[in-house]
Amino acid sequence: QVQPVESGGGLVQAGGSLRLSCTASERSLSSYAMAWFRQAPGKEREFVAAISRSGGSTYYADSVKGRFTISRDNAKNTVYLQLNTLKPEDTAVYYCAAEGAYYSRSYYYSAHEYDYWGQGTQVTVSS
Repeated sequence: QVQPVESGGGLVQAGGSLRLSCTASERSLSSYAMAWFRQAPGKEREFVAAISRSGGSTYYADSVKGRFTISRDNAKNTVYLQLNTLKPEDTAVYYCAAEGAYYSRSYYYSAHEYDYWGQGTQVTVSS
């Protein structure tokens, strides 16, 4: 098993930037495809971005494409999410997740493909 831990959230003005990090102290993340999801109050958890095990492939939700960038540094056992040009509607708790036993790249956007989740980090964007 792996236990992801997120960090880097905070309060930012609209148009600002933030970088989120996800790591695990006891397990390597290099063997897992990883993803970021987010959930705002009263809304369903939604897919944000995903990255393959090697980092060679990335995927984005239409709502963040061109503004957010997912990356990983397996040597540092860390996955990143760079959030640029932030909007108030980006306000949410952001979760890092690692692939489950039956992960399929065809469904990278589905939360059900991921078995291991962090506790989340709050991102708040003021207008």
